[in-house]
Amino acid sequence: MIGLDDISMKAHPKTSGTILWLCGWGMPDAVFDVTRELLPDFQHVSVDYSDAGSPEEMLLLTEIAVNNLLYPDGEACRTKAFRSSLLIGGWSLGSLLAMKLAIKGLADGLVLFGATARFTRSREESDLGWADVYVRKMIAGLAQNRQDVEAKFRQLISTEAEGEAGLAESLPPIGSWTTPALIAGLQILRSEECLSQLKSITCPVFLVHGTEDRICSYGAALELMAQLPKANLLTIPDSGHAPFLGREHQIANELRRWWHEQ
Repeated sequence: MIGLDDISMKAHPKTSGTILWLCGWGMPDAVFDVTRELLPDFQHVSVDYSDAGSPEEMLLLTEIAVNNLLYPDGEACRTKAFRSSLLIGGWSLGSLLAMKLAIKGLADGLVLFGATARFTRSREESDLGWADVYVRKMIAGLAQNRQDVEAKFRQLISTEAEGEAGLAESLPPIGSWTTPALIAGLQILRSEECLSQLKSITCPVFLVHGTEDRICSYGAALELMAQLPKANLLTIPDSGHAPFLGREHQIANELRRWWHEQ
């Protein structure tokens, strides 16, 4: 059963619009706390899908959150004159969910960190994503030792230099997602793709991507840039899969500047 507790709102003085935050696999939305605090001119809403029992429930939770923002009074009116602008911010798995919402016309803008339009790739596209067999092994491993699966995945998030700088330690602790939710997230990464529909995302898109990302390669960001009609890319040199960690001030300033230019 999906309840109101699955969708949390952190309100601030609203002048620039609303950002709906969708986090990455196995991560609580607290990973965005510092960035949100640096953007007090936005209202912030997050979706908690850490207890989702299936891919379908995870997708439904995101749509419910968007519809609650677009139809606050249950009225079928999306005219911007009667509501604030809605940005959807997604990281990794969350970026794929955000793009799916934008394809349906449910966003005025996207802010995507470590994004990819398709996570699993063929052998010929191994430089753009993971082979499906690796994701299936993670799913099987969750039943044996889920902490080990999460820990190994976490090791891929940061570069060696970022690890030595302690950025990995700033990630929230492992264990905030249920095992069914972890499996659901991996199933979405296996099956969902937005690559074939990128041209239909006509809203502005702000991409932030690290050049040393080992989970969603930098090539995936260049692929998005080439096919999204209104995309801007902020490249973070020598950064891994969490390009916002330790760079929250830069990200907040660049995001605000980008959005005010739209």
